[in-house]
Amino acid sequence: MTENKKDIKVFGSTIFTKRITQAASRADAPTLVFLHEGLGSVELWRDFPQQLCKTTGLDGFLYDRQGYGKSSPLSNECGPDYLNVEAWDMLPAILNAVGIKNTILVGHSDGGTIALLYAAKFPNKVSGVISEAAHVFVEEETIRGVRNVQLSYELTGLRSRLAQYHGEKTSAMFKNWSRTWLSNSFRNWNIEKYLSKVLCPVLAIQGVEDHFGTERQLRSIVDRTAGRAEELLIYGCAHTPHSQAPKDVLPAMRNFVKGILTEM
Repeated sequence: MTENKKDIKVFGSTIFTKRITQAASRADAPTLVFLHEGLGSVELWRDFPQQLCKTTGLDGFLYDRQGYGKSSPLSNECGPDYLNVEAWDMLPAILNAVGIKNTILVGHSDGGTIALLYAAKFPNKVSGVISEAAHVFVEEETIRGVRNVQLSYELTGLRSRLAQYHGEKTSAMFKNWSRTWLSNSFRNWNIEKYLSKVLCPVLAIQGVEDHFGTERQLRSIVDRTAGRAEELLIYGCAHTPHSQAPKDVLPAMRNFVKGILTEM
């Protein structure tokens, strides 16, 4: 397994990417594309992408969204449609720039939402979606969770911890994320109408103790997507199942991916 880090240009912005390559990966196999959370980055995935690539035999691809990690700063504030823009404009352009034509999307939180939106818009380019703690509508728990993180950012060491990954972009990144989710214009945000257009297999994962959303998010994804849908509800787990419950998450993702490969 080898890793290659590279900056690419998309819409005039520099996007930091990382490619994980297997020595014996099938030429026709999809690439695992990892989509990070609202305060995340390539590095905040830790070694989980490498683990999943190794256990499935697939290549992997990660990138920092604009405004995050080692990518360019945001040029404008996020609007209430920022996840649609990421899914329908930025992600297709990034995948096209690096030559990835077939994917299994692995998205955490905001990344899970982006994965579902991309699959709804480009069904022929997605072999599967793994959504982990994805949001498809706003709940009171979501608002409360964001407010609590905002308080932690102001009063604890969260700001400095995030700065290790986002550097000088930290303040703008956090302000964009928190301001968007707490804005009045975002209260009625809902992407459920797009879920019926997701035709590929979906694995939806949710922690019961998730402080940003309830089981209703998982239920909506499983019930509304059009393809085969599986779910994993994990007790004693909060918002980051891949790091908080890896013994449950890694085998579930591996089996889901293996099932897709068997059907190809």
